[in-house]
Amino acid sequence: MKIMMFAHGGSLNRGCEAIVRSSAQMIKENISGARVFLASEQPHTDRVIPSLDGIYDGSKSEIVRPSLNWLVSAVRFKLLGDESYATGLIEQNTISRIKDVDVCMSIGGDNYCYGEQPGWYEIDRRVKKHGKKLVLWGCSIGEEDMTDRKLADLKLFDLILARESLTYDMLREKGLRNVRLCADPAFTMAKEELPLPDGWQPGNTIGINFSPLVEGRNKQSGPAVRELLKHILRTTDMTIALTPHVMVDGNNDYELLQVFHQELKDTGRVILLPDHLTAVQYKGYIARMRFFIGARTHATIAAYSNFVPTMVLGYSVKSKGIARDLFGTEKLVLGIEEISSGDNLIAKFDEMLEGEEELRESLRQSVPKIRQMSYKAVDYLRELAPR
Repeated sequence: MKIMMFAHGGSLNRGCEAIVRSSAQMIKENISGARVFLASEQPHTDRVIPSLDGIYDGSKSEIVRPSLNWLVSAVRFKLLGDESYATGLIEQNTISRIKDVDVCMSIGGDNYCYGEQPGWYEIDRRVKKHGKKLVLWGCSIGEEDMTDRKLADLKLFDLILARESLTYDMLREKGLRNVRLCADPAFTMAKEELPLPDGWQPGNTIGINFSPLVEGRNKQSGPAVRELLKHILRTTDMTIALTPHVMVDGNNDYELLQVFHQELKDTGRVILLPDHLTAVQYKGYIARMRFFIGARTHATIAAYSNFVPTMVLGYSVKSKGIARDLFGTEKLVLGIEEISSGDNLIAKFDEMLEGEEELRESLRQSVPKIRQMSYKAVDYLRELAPR
């Protein structure tokens, strides 16, 4: 089975790296003879992933103006409302590789949470036109994200693997029967433990991750997180490890966390992890934390999967669904509207502090089951192999 992953923006988003890294590893360990390739918009960022058989340039192509292609695209869109010719040209780097593989796997987890995706819709149509298998791998989609156009695209897939039960239930309610429940592949990802930085307290360090994506959606969230940091410094003796997980231009955790570090570094109890680590190296640090508070889903998965009590600054269905599958309830997950108040964050932090051992024990019980659900995705994928 020859598989091409696509809809991947690059591994400067360490969550995207975690999905590719863990998925490729699981597939190659459990499907005999499987070869896994990646079409990436930033192929140079993915060289840190060792288990891939090849990395393709999946970046978008420009339609030069003026040109015959530009003219045909404009006429078809204006007269017929047809954007497929243009999107086919824009996505030609990925489309050109379809003929060489058996399965095309749309990855990215929450890609379908951010409006219409005409480029990926066109890739999906071309996959089916070539008679290849089409898989949506480890997705989360909120009901508020669904449109008729998106539903029509989802019906093209041979297999949709929902990574949490809220998405699974919603897609089934929409009439889709090509859906199976699994768990995020990153629960299976290994960790690499680098030396601890100066100031780290073994067994008494709390990780904090915050993102421009969340701050952009709730302008009060930054000041609220600042209040929480000061509360932790004032009422505990823990070290705070500010932990970036996405370093994409315009959406860079490190730049945001640098501001907090600059304000609080003189306390001697706030450290900032570097911005160049791989997903497995970040996981190695997160695994050795006492608590974790994070906005990036895969940073929180790194914590959950190592039994670290975790509070989630959530902004989509994925955070709620993953927590529900771990705990049976959306435990310590705050929606975007709930993180405007420092008092609210402090109350949730205090709740986590008081329930530390109970949370850790719950994760020890549930995470092995979730990892098994991650591997179920490979079982479902294997069923698509030619007999």
